[in-house]
Amino acid sequence: MRGLLLVLACTACFAAFADEGMWTFDDFPASRVKQAYGVDISPAWLDHVRLSTLRLANCSASFVSSEGLILTNQHCIESCLAAQSSPERSLIESGFSAPNRRDEQPCLFQQADVLLTSEDITERVLKATAGMGAAAAYAARNRLLSELEQACEQAGRHARVARLKCQSVNLYQGGQYFLYKYKRYDDLRLVFVPEGDIASFGGDLDNFQFPRWSLDFAVLRAYENGRPARTPNYIRVDFAGPKAGEVVFVAGDPASTARLQTRAQLEFERDTSIPATLLRASELRGRFIQFGQDNPDHERIMLAPLNALQNIIKVRRKELDTLNDPAFWSQKAADEERLRQSAHFAGADPWAEIEVAMARERALYLPFIFIEGGAGFTTSLFRDARWLVRGTMERDKPNGDRLGEFTDSAMPTIERDLFARIPVYAAYEQMNFSFSLERMREWLGPDFPLMHRLFAQQSPEGLAIQVLAETQLDDAALRRRLWESGRSAVDASRDPMIELARSIDPDARAIRRQYENEVEAPVAAASARIAAQRIRLYGTQIYPDATFTLRLNVGSVQGWLEDGVPVEPMTYLARAFERASGAPPFKIPDAWLRVKDQLDMRTPFCMATSNDIVGGNSGSPLLDASGRLVGLMFDGNIHSVAGRYWFNPANNRAVALHPAMIREALEKVYHAEYLLAELSRAP
Repeated sequence: MRGLLLVLACTACFAAFADEGMWTFDDFPASRVKQAYGVDISPAWLDHVRLSTLRLANCSASFVSSEGLILTNQHCIESCLAAQSSPERSLIESGFSAPNRRDEQPCLFQQADVLLTSEDITERVLKATAGMGAAAAYAARNRLLSELEQACEQAGRHARVARLKCQSVNLYQGGQYFLYKYKRYDDLRLVFVPEGDIASFGGDLDNFQFPRWSLDFAVLRAYENGRPARTPNYIRVDFAGPKAGEVVFVAGDPASTARLQTRAQLEFERDTSIPATLLRASELRGRFIQFGQDNPDHERIMLAPLNALQNIIKVRRKELDTLNDPAFWSQKAADEERLRQSAHFAGADPWAEIEVAMARERALYLPFIFIEGGAGFTTSLFRDARWLVRGTMERDKPNGDRLGEFTDSAMPTIERDLFARIPVYAAYEQMNFSFSLERMREWLGPDFPLMHRLFAQQSPEGLAIQVLAETQLDDAALRRRLWESGRSAVDASRDPMIELARSIDPDARAIRRQYENEVEAPVAAASARIAAQRIRLYGTQIYPDATFTLRLNVGSVQGWLEDGVPVEPMTYLARAFERASGAPPFKIPDAWLRVKDQLDMRTPFCMATSNDIVGGNSGSPLLDASGRLVGLMFDGNIHSVAGRYWFNPANNRAVALHPAMIREALEKVYHAEYLLAELSRAP
């Protein structure tokens, strides 16, 4: 009876807060949406949207034409823009517009995945790990999942399914396992992106704020066999956009939430991981800013990394605020206690087991993040060296016995990034590498065995200077030759960056094994037991945490009350010019100033919605009930940062670019007629 009452109470919550939830497409609560909003979401609607929505390497996107045209955010492709830039010319600053398809430029480090199908493999995973201890089950589970991914992709090749990418997905903290099957597009090209001054108007000051005036969009194109991809499933753009109060949907890939984690796990984040991240990131930001002030070329180099770092700092600050909010902890404690009272466990208390594992994580955290996680070696050339050292070693093993990042399924992404010809800026690498080595020695202490060995003869700065001066790994052709020549060639290499990666690898692997056995394995085992009880009580009437896999959310265009003052859901172009100061971050580009008299100042610019989104949803299409694109998600308000841990319907708002502003810009500022025509073409 107690369990039944809990389920009924849970169902009542969904009726009251219909906007909360990042639902998988196979469990979308269409009947509840019908009851709350009066709209029908059919299986055909879901299939079309699923096949039209894309997961990029770091964000979401959607097809918006039958010829592979992709719409996403400018900030989602900054790495692509940086790779196409130089110290003298930054595409992040200047923007880019291809006058025709012949001039569309390769977008390095980006790939796009479309979810084709999913297969429930829960029973196979449970059977493979039955009766095992935590560490053995952890290893067996990882081995099975790697084997299933490999077999899936091999079957795709035999069936001549082009570029099939398979990924195992853990839902409900171990309550369910799925095998997701994607079609991957690995040839993406840059079509259009506006200048950075208008794409990120307001800069870090306006990040996670609303009202907002950021033209944060970019257009790519997927190619197959050297030609624009044929994409019959795409989302038509409705430039009129939605009205205030209209029901809207967000389809995309939210990165990560922790709403189902235990109190002990969240206390670890509050007390250990977030403060450590903030301390390091805040000091590094100062280094970045100083570096960028040295000369204009350094300022251009710093644009993308500084933007990313400032975003991390603001997110972690607000997450820490949430984890110090008594209201949050009151709700978390009540939710956890209800589940504990209704569940029935044989053996040890899984919540207590997680508490023990969190105590171990506190002891292992700093060595793990600095040595195995790479926070002590932050240069792209060390990353490449580690890939060469580990990758050539791991690929000699059976696929199921490898480290997860070097399985057959993951290797193509490693090779793409390892072979990429991208600019390496020596001064930036020196500054960043020196800082990370210094902080590692400071935080771990000079008597930590590895620190004593690394710095017995020289300082962190001296080591960084020496290794960077002598390494040749900035040569993409050399990296390719070493990779293709295999382990013997890498073992014989005397490149100092490879020697550094090789010298610390035994220590890093030992720390990783300890972390997996003493933290990840017991947490996974205990979380799975909790998840089994949660599913027994609720089924899938609750949604799983976000895992950077495809989800769908419902909401409406609406503002909120901020300290009792209404915040309207729409902003308009006129106010952007009123806010402009002529200097970043409130600078209007010259191209806009030249045509100011031709612009319609009443054009809607940005809008707030009640959709439940987090990082990873950047670039997601905002859809109306007919499945048309009526906005482009790019941010949330400051209250949305708490969405990693809980959803507050009173003030958690997503922020989208209005499509009318995209049309106004393409037509009157950039004169991109061919692009606008393709976006406007009816299906």
